[in-house]
Amino acid sequence: MKALQLYAGARALQTLKRDGLQPQAVHTIAAAAGGPKGLVLGPLDRFLFGQWLPHSSQPVDLVGASIGAWRMATACLNDPVAAFERLEHDYIHQHYELAPGQKRPSAALVSDLFGKNLQAFYGGRESEVLQHPRFHLHVVTSRGRHMLTNEHWLGTPLGYLGAFLTNVVQRKAMGAWLERVVFSTASAPNTAAPCSPLPFASDDYRTRQVALTSANFQLALQASCSIPFVLRAVPAIPGAPHGAYWDGGITDYHLHLNYPGARRTPDAAPPDGGIVLYPHFQRAVVPGWLDKKLRWRHHATPYLDTMLLLAPRPEWIQTLPHAKLPDRTDFTYYGNDLAARVQAWRSATSASAQLADEFAAWLERPDMAQVQPL
Repeated sequence: MKALQLYAGARALQTLKRDGLQPQAVHTIAAAAGGPKGLVLGPLDRFLFGQWLPHSSQPVDLVGASIGAWRMATACLNDPVAAFERLEHDYIHQHYELAPGQKRPSAALVSDLFGKNLQAFYGGRESEVLQHPRFHLHVVTSRGRHMLTNEHWLGTPLGYLGAFLTNVVQRKAMGAWLERVVFSTASAPNTAAPCSPLPFASDDYRTRQVALTSANFQLALQASCSIPFVLRAVPAIPGAPHGAYWDGGITDYHLHLNYPGARRTPDAAPPDGGIVLYPHFQRAVVPGWLDKKLRWRHHATPYLDTMLLLAPRPEWIQTLPHAKLPDRTDFTYYGNDLAARVQAWRSATSASAQLADEFAAWLERPDMAQVQPL
């Protein structure tokens, strides 16, 4: 493989050596925050949900934050391949016109347009997501507490400063400022059953779980994508505790969660060999957004023992426009030159078809020499 690299946790590695990777072995799929970086995973998403997973029938938990939540919700739509193609097109072509001398649009403008885009994308199709016969969706958001309970021109920056300083000392202590709130679909479609159990243990960080319904679906998804100071917080979500809701990546940037504690059903442990499949854009699984510069928190832990992570090789990334993945700085770099940004991002997404092709080839003839420890 020249574009794709595989990384496996200790238990996942044992499973791969024994059985290779079968679609029925996948019980959880994770999808990280990361904005435009997630665009290069489009071909992998289309292959996994359009061609590979349909050869199995087991329930699968889909866990996503920010663009990852958008991707996993899209996987639940009828004809996921067409839905992923539309997501890629819509994301690439989103544009926020800048006034002369303006470096970036206002958070209010971005939130307004993004909310309208979500309505255009999912409007009238919420039931496809909420009642999917085998996929259980978990949308991760970050809820502000105390000073961050309400968005405020002064209180919010001060609150995030407090969260940053607290997080440096201890990640779990940041729960005094921000808590993880996961919006989950029901255990079974067309019933009043409670939320599907979380596919990870939640004792690592302050956590709440809320039922994902037609009344709160779009607001929860928008909240999960609402980067502080770039978009406005979502101030009230039906069925959820009062507070300001922000990007799920703040608390769980790359979803470094305790997956070995997962449960497939309320009364059953995960079957031996169950895999957490993770199409990602890098090797490191960073716990929270405020941990990006805290390198000592970037290493793998036993939480990831059941994970198989797929990521582009750094050498392949160097072949993309500007030798990097698409990212949020491109909005500033290209400014109002939408055509140039679209061309660069489409070039990157076209090239990323190689990631899916190489993974499909590896599945046909698994070569363990291609799998590195996570």
